[in-house]
Amino acid sequence: MDDQSQVYTLDDALTFMGFGKFQGLALVYSGLACFGDSMEIMILSFVGTAVGSQWRLSSSEESIITTVVFAGMLVGAYSWGLISDNYGRRKSMLGGAMVISVTGLLSALSPNYTSLVILRGVTGTGLGCGQVFFSWFLEFVPPSNRGMWMTIFATFGTLGSVSEAALAWIVMPRLNWRWLLALSTVPSCILLILTSFMPESPRYLLTKGRITDAHNILENIALLNGASLPSGSLISDRTTKLGEEFATSEEIPLLISTTNKTTEVKSGFSSFLMLFSPRLFRTTILLWILYFGNAFSYYGTVLLTSSLSSTQSGCTSSTLLSENVRDANLYLDLLITGLAELPGLLLAAIIVDRVGRKPSMIIMNALLCIFLLPLFTHQSNILTTALLAGARMCCMGNHTITNIFSPEIYPTSMRSTGAGITYGMGRIGAMICPLVAVGLVTSCHKTAAIILLEAVIFVSVVSILLIPFETKGKELTDTIDGVSTSKQVSVVG
Repeated sequence: MDDQSQVYTLDDALTFMGFGKFQGLALVYSGLACFGDSMEIMILSFVGTAVGSQWRLSSSEESIITTVVFAGMLVGAYSWGLISDNYGRRKSMLGGAMVISVTGLLSALSPNYTSLVILRGVTGTGLGCGQVFFSWFLEFVPPSNRGMWMTIFATFGTLGSVSEAALAWIVMPRLNWRWLLALSTVPSCILLILTSFMPESPRYLLTKGRITDAHNILENIALLNGASLPSGSLISDRTTKLGEEFATSEEIPLLISTTNKTTEVKSGFSSFLMLFSPRLFRTTILLWILYFGNAFSYYGTVLLTSSLSSTQSGCTSSTLLSENVRDANLYLDLLITGLAELPGLLLAAIIVDRVGRKPSMIIMNALLCIFLLPLFTHQSNILTTALLAGARMCCMGNHTITNIFSPEIYPTSMRSTGAGITYGMGRIGAMICPLVAVGLVTSCHKTAAIILLEAVIFVSVVSILLIPFETKGKELTDTIDGVSTSKQVSVVG
């Protein structure tokens, strides 16, 4: 790097090197976290009812076992995001994996209901770290095909759900729920070992002014990929003037500041307050609405899958699920519906980098509405299953694209915090949906439940249209204009 007259950004370096062996290893590592998180969430479909039967719990006590996990995820999403943005991605990922591994194993040894609820709640806080793994991998992917690779990343989640259903099919009839809880922590235990071999995000290092450390990591990546870095000197970002938030998305190159500076977040709370700065307030609120709606519609569709796909006539009874848990057919049904999400991931991978993030989300939501509309009236079991499979496909594709979109909008200095909190808002939707939808379905108000889902989807589409940013093909940014800075950008040759 002899030419000091030239400079390049991190995205320039990633584009120059291309997606290589290192990114493949990073995909497997972070994907394993997504795989394990999905297993821990899917396990809720089996453990609550099994524990309730063994300990003679009421239906509300069974529900608490699930609710505390989502509540923990809400707290964890914010907490791990702050740790990630202020102390590094690796520390946050290590902490999250450690919490899941330890409390997951201890959950399997729970002597009573109270200890199980507490431990599952703490496990939920560990699961809230999932967005940090997502952001970490995102920051290593070249901009040109970032959407495709992040969609492939999301495939690990679907595979985790399917694997948990298969594991439950094998374990539950032969052993018990304790073994299922213990075996489901294996991916997190593996992550604890692998984290020591994973580098810190160079993009995070650049925001902290550690240009040399970031450059050294890029050199190691280039060596592993069999490539080289661009000639010139690494800088944290290219000077670009940020347009107003209310300008058209085509005119906005994401949240870029006059980037001859880097932002040093002075405290965790300040990065939270930055979400409500004039430049970000509108986008933050719209993303919260979008995530709430996505989670509500996803879990609502899952509920309908469990209810409307039943071969029994009449309204679904409140005990239907507990009866089915002891039937091996339930595990097969969950395997099939989980596999239905894979075409949604494929469709998302095809369109996300071609038509853009916002159009892709609108397409997925429109298809979701179309699949749900015929369910206003009674349909045959086969057609109902097919329609719900199509709805699950669209829900997963939409969920994946949204998870790509949100971290791309926020700058590195607050990416994990911003994405984590929006993810947490989705957990609120996940907690509220069963309370509302279960009441409608079990009281023979299926049509009202469908209308509610359609209304939530409509609000989500409106929020997408109002978000003033499109991130297709745009470089990730490190800072946001208007935040106090404490370091000047330096270069390393």
